[in-house]
Amino acid sequence: MILLANSEAWPGFDKTVELLKNNSHGIDAMIAGISEVEREVKVRSVGYGGWPNMLGKMEFDAGVMDGTTRDVGAVGAVPDTLPVAALAREVMQRLPHVMLTGEGARRFATEIGFSVDDTLYEDSRKVWWKRLQKELSAAELSAFPDIPLAPLSRTITDPERVRDTTVFLAQDSASGIHAVTSTSGWAWKYPGRLGDSPIPGAGFYADSRYGAAACTHTGEMTMRCGTARSIVLAVRFGHTLRAAVDMAIEDLAELKTGFLAGVVIHAIDAAGNHEVASFQCPEDIKYWIWEPGMANPQKRIARKYDPLLTT
Repeated sequence: MILLANSEAWPGFDKTVELLKNNSHGIDAMIAGISEVEREVKVRSVGYGGWPNMLGKMEFDAGVMDGTTRDVGAVGAVPDTLPVAALAREVMQRLPHVMLTGEGARRFATEIGFSVDDTLYEDSRKVWWKRLQKELSAAELSAFPDIPLAPLSRTITDPERVRDTTVFLAQDSASGIHAVTSTSGWAWKYPGRLGDSPIPGAGFYADSRYGAAACTHTGEMTMRCGTARSIVLAVRFGHTLRAAVDMAIEDLAELKTGFLAGVVIHAIDAAGNHEVASFQCPEDIKYWIWEPGMANPQKRIARKYDPLLTT
C-alpha cells in the first residue's frame, strides 16, 4: 500500500491512512480524506476556503479514477456544492457519462440528494471585491458585472499565488491504484474555466497495472501535453517512474506559447515507488507520503526538476 498527496491534503490525509489500514477501497478512503480538505477554510485552493471566479462565484472541479476498471467520473465548474470529489464518484457510478459541468452537474447533485451549499467564504468575498475596486474604474464598478471580463484575466491574479489542487494517489490493500482530485481552480478565473483537475489524462490518471499520476499548479500546460496519462504510459513501456516523470516534464518544457508557469507532478507505480517533482516553481514544494511501516505520515520536499540531472 501507499498514499501520496500534495501538501494541502493535511486536513484529511490521516483519515485516508486509517481507512487504508482497515482495507478500505482506495477511492472510498481518498474521498473521505479529500472531503475534509474541501471543508477546511485554511486551504485556499479547494472547497470552502477557495477563491471565486471574476464574478464572485465559486466553481469547483473534481475527478475520480478507478485504476482497476479505468472507470472515471468528473465534474467541472460546479456551483453550490462542496463535496465535489464525492459528486464525481457518483457520476462514475450512476451515469453512462464521464463528466458533468456547471448547472447540469448541480442538477444531478440535487437529484441524488446532495445539499445546496453555501460555498463563498466571507473572507474570500471581501478580498475579491477589494481587488475589483483596485482594478476597475468607478464607471466599470457601477456597471459590474455587465462589463467585458476578458481584459481582467490578464491583470487580476491569485491573491496568494495558490495553484495547489488537492490530489490523492493510493495503492490499496487489494493492489488497486486509484486517483482523486478536487479544486476551486484558478482564483479570479473567467467564469466557466476548467483546469486539468477534472480532465482524465491531463490532471490525473490511474491504471492498477502500472501506476498513477496527478498534477497541480498550471493546468493550462498539462492539458496541452496530456501529462498524467503520458507518465503512466511511459511506465507501461518499461521506463522507471523517475524517467517517466522527467520525460513528461521535458514535454512541458518544450511549450513556448500560451500561459506558462510552474507544474508539480505526483506519481506512484505498481511496485510501490513514488515521485514528486516540481518544474518552474521557485519555492520548495512539499508533499505527504505514507507507506506501511511508517509510524506517521511524512511531509517531504519535492525534487526540483533539473535537466542536467535526469537519468
